[in-house]
Amino acid sequence: MDNSKKGFIPVMLTPFKDNGEIDYSTLTRLTEVYLQAGAAGLFANCLSSEMFELSDTERIDAIKHIIKTVNGAVPVIATGTFGGPIAKQADFVKRVNDTGTEAVIVITSLLAEESDSEEYFNSQVFDLIDQTPGVPLGFYECPVPYKRLLSAEQLKSFVDTKRVIYHKDTCLDIDQVRAKLKATEGAKFGLYDAYMVHAVESLKAGSSGLSCIQGNYFPELIVWLCDNYNNAALAGEVEKVQQFLNDNMDVMHNVYPIVSKYFLQKRGLNISTFTRRKVGEFTGAVTNQIETLFKDYNYLQQELELRIQL
Repeated sequence: MDNSKKGFIPVMLTPFKDNGEIDYSTLTRLTEVYLQAGAAGLFANCLSSEMFELSDTERIDAIKHIIKTVNGAVPVIATGTFGGPIAKQADFVKRVNDTGTEAVIVITSLLAEESDSEEYFNSQVFDLIDQTPGVPLGFYECPVPYKRLLSAEQLKSFVDTKRVIYHKDTCLDIDQVRAKLKATEGAKFGLYDAYMVHAVESLKAGSSGLSCIQGNYFPELIVWLCDNYNNAALAGEVEKVQQFLNDNMDVMHNVYPIVSKYFLQKRGLNISTFTRRKVGEFTGAVTNQIETLFKDYNYLQQELELRIQL
């Protein structure tokens, strides 16, 4: 990833047909929407992609499709670890790397059990690094099956191998983010924050950008924030955007990703709300909340003069 400029890395949705098959034509269009919005890269085969509900073949096919659609415009990263012995995980990491990804993402909670020690986890990471020679890697502190956070010291030890170039942070703690940034200062490495409550603070602290589910509602807004977070002339607007994200945090997470697919429908994208993940019921009350979010965003969009055609 180009760390010289703050960037938005969307956590990509997987569009499905109503019969549950991957809808590749809509995946093409969705990929184009992210690019049109100004995304600096794409995170394919992630939790928002419903990666745990995809088969290995579907994972590889979807990644290949996205990379072909992108056609070199931006780098693509994708998850490559899904549990089991390290040798098995290493084999799939290599398969993902062979698709042409910029980095293969390691899920921290799939290298060790929740009860396992940090020392054991560290040994698993170094084992995976050893078994995937030459493959650029990244970490994702995915909340499923459980959340395993990396300390600043751990992250530094992994980045020091010069094999780890990316980290999607979900610690939700700006002080921990600052510590991780300080520990990895000067390395060819980017930390992308998932937590939008401290988005502006994180960007000002030195994170390379944002990688959040809010980009599956309005990717152009997250790009705008990455571009303008430190623009003194737009300080009032930046504060307003940060507050908008804070105020709607719960709404955007409830029954996700069904709600974001519905929101994109409202914006004109021909995408089904079908999901394979069991995320709760898309009730009338939830629908009303998303309708309100849609109206509020339209007002904000007009104020910021953002334009993107879905």
